[in-house]
Amino acid sequence: MQVAQPVVLVVDDSPTVRKIVQITLQRENIRVVTAGDGLSALAAVSDTQPDLILLDIVLPRMDGYNICHLVRNNPEYRDLPIIMLSGKDGIFDKMRGRLAGSTEYITKPFDSSELVQSVRRYLDTPAARERAARRESQQGMRLRRGMR
Repeated sequence: MQVAQPVVLVVDDSPTVRKIVQITLQRENIRVVTAGDGLSALAAVSDTQPDLILLDIVLPRMDGYNICHLVRNNPEYRDLPIIMLSGKDGIFDKMRGRLAGSTEYITKPFDSSELVQSVRRYLDTPAARERAARRESQQGMRLRRGMR
């Protein structure tokens, strides 16, 4: 039986940060989907059903706190790990991220190995593997329906 490839949604308004994170995670055999603003991020959550979200705070169209809060209020994604990835490193910012529902908070600039370690901590769980398998199964059913 083939193990489903995990999917991480990277939400950051910086194309450079998105690319660095994407390359780093793809080396770990993780599929990466990116979004550059808040509304695109919400659409990507619905479309891709990620196993984890890496979320910047300062974004166009909707900030990371609001995105985190909206995702947390959707029963389907209530347990989805959300790691805030931000240049804001004050205690108030970290507390606000926690109150919005973030699972973890990593301050930019970050070390690539620290990022991979944090991501792996949430992807290497039975719940994450089950979520990935469910997503793959749903995508397979959609493909089969489309072939008819």
